[in-house]
Amino acid sequence: MPKPITLLSVGHACVDVYQGAVAALVPFFVAERAYTYAAVSGVVLAASLLSSIVQPLFGVLTDKWAMPWLLPAATLAGGAGVALAGVGDSYALTLAAVAVSGIGVAAYHPEAARVARQAAGGSHTAMGGFSLGGNLGFAVAPLLVFAAMAVGGLDATPLLVVPAVAGALLCLTALRAVTPRAAAAARADLPVRRDDWPSFFRLTGAIMCRSVVFVGLSTFVALYVRQRTSGGELSGTLALFVLYLGGAVGTVAGGRLADRFGRVRVVQWSYALTVLAVAGVVFVPGPPLYLFVALTSAGLYVPFSLHITLGQDYLPNRMGTASGVTLGLTVSVGGLAGPLVGVVADTAGLRTALLPLIVLPALGWLLLRTLREPAVTPA
Repeated sequence: MPKPITLLSVGHACVDVYQGAVAALVPFFVAERAYTYAAVSGVVLAASLLSSIVQPLFGVLTDKWAMPWLLPAATLAGGAGVALAGVGDSYALTLAAVAVSGIGVAAYHPEAARVARQAAGGSHTAMGGFSLGGNLGFAVAPLLVFAAMAVGGLDATPLLVVPAVAGALLCLTALRAVTPRAAAAARADLPVRRDDWPSFFRLTGAIMCRSVVFVGLSTFVALYVRQRTSGGELSGTLALFVLYLGGAVGTVAGGRLADRFGRVRVVQWSYALTVLAVAGVVFVPGPPLYLFVALTSAGLYVPFSLHITLGQDYLPNRMGTASGVTLGLTVSVGGLAGPLVGVVADTAGLRTALLPLIVLPALGWLLLRTLREPAVTPA
């Protein structure tokens, strides 16, 4: 991969650690503070709610003005929020801290996605590399959280600021490595062709379905696997690690498959696979459940980078807006639905609460069924 993409990919990993960290903290909030399922869903919601609102706004702003300073500043904000999440016993302060983290993550993605697209030179594989960084950040988050909790429980969350500091330095290096030509192209405001809003809205609806499934599983799979396997905290952490790590593999595969078969076809296949995989997570008992967690992860993540480039190519005149929606608003919708899943889990059990997650990928597939491949925006 080109050097700027590699640097952006590693920086992306440092940012998305904080998306994965919020879900990874859920079992510890339950164990140390006796939070209910609804309460921990509220924590995930706090990280997602403001993010879902402000990320498209940052996308609109980056369509108008160059804002490279957002990359390191947003990385530090994302880390500071999670670092403060476990300090003190106040539920309100915990919500506020993870909300700050969510805003930081939201501010990072539109600008980073646009610069990465130009640095990738139109390669789906290279964009897959950029998305891979974020997926690896998700994957290592449970391990980092588990290690910090082993040191001092929730009081040790300030240790989790370390990736943010490293990520901010990497972002600064990446911005210096982006060539003037790529930076200028990323800011070009001349219309390339007409925006295809109907196709973009259908893609958006499908990503929203995917988001609810992903956030629902991210929030509760650790607790659910502990129930289904009669394991301890490590068994749940392992399940979350598999969910995120499988996404890293899926993202790389998605870019390569798209170069061979086309983006839309690969995305459609992925949503169909996810229906069967989530059903396995819900119904298959014992250790084989981990296999279906991995398959679910692949189904959810193979289309991840393809969502970004499809959105940008459906809205070639508003690439920042497209990135803000595909990476922000739609991804955060899952956090908005999380409390409902938590309420159902409190009243009827986790298995019942996870059942609707089987249907949503099927709905996403229906939205994508007649979608056509867009023309490619020139780099």
